[in-house]
Amino acid sequence: MSNIARLRSFVQDMTRLVERHGADEPRMLDEGERLLKGLIAKDDWLPDEFAAPSSDSYRQYLLYCDPLERFSVVSFVWMPGHRTPIHDHTVWGMVGVMRGAELCEEFSVALKQTGSHAVKPGEVDRVSPAIGDIHIVSNAGTETAVSIHVYGANIGAVRRHTFDAASGKPKEFISGYHNKTVPNLWDRSKENSAA
Repeated sequence: MSNIARLRSFVQDMTRLVERHGADEPRMLDEGERLLKGLIAKDDWLPDEFAAPSSDSYRQYLLYCDPLERFSVVSFVWMPGHRTPIHDHTVWGMVGVMRGAELCEEFSVALKQTGSHAVKPGEVDRVSPAIGDIHIVSNAGTETAVSIHVYGANIGAVRRHTFDAASGKPKEFISGYHNKTVPNLWDRSKENSAA
């Protein structure tokens, strides 16, 4: 994939949104969802190394983190059978499916399952402590799924929790990322040379 300008434009739009309305979570989610739907509508921009699956487990690749860590953009890659444990986020987030499908199983704070739903290509799901923050996510199909997540923090550095399904006991974790480098959004030399 080569149209990295789509990701650059999305990052610029999200930066403007955070600067204007960062403290207004409902507005961030409403306007952010519109922006994310625009990004995932075209599957021609995500570099292949940030969509690479692993047979071990799902992968979480950092695509961009705001310099002030007000938001991050991450690609998740799920092979059939991959699933998360029950976990929370502690910040707002949006999940936009670009390839395949995902299943979201939602839980209350008391860890009672409250529902589940599939998220298909072009659709965006939301999480936050205010609207529901605890879930399990899994690949809902027979092909590799790729989703683009946007969180209201540097999600790979946030102290979060997994929960034991039987006891409900929380265990703190910091997810980190699977990549050592991020896409170069700012090299415009090729596009400027072509103009």
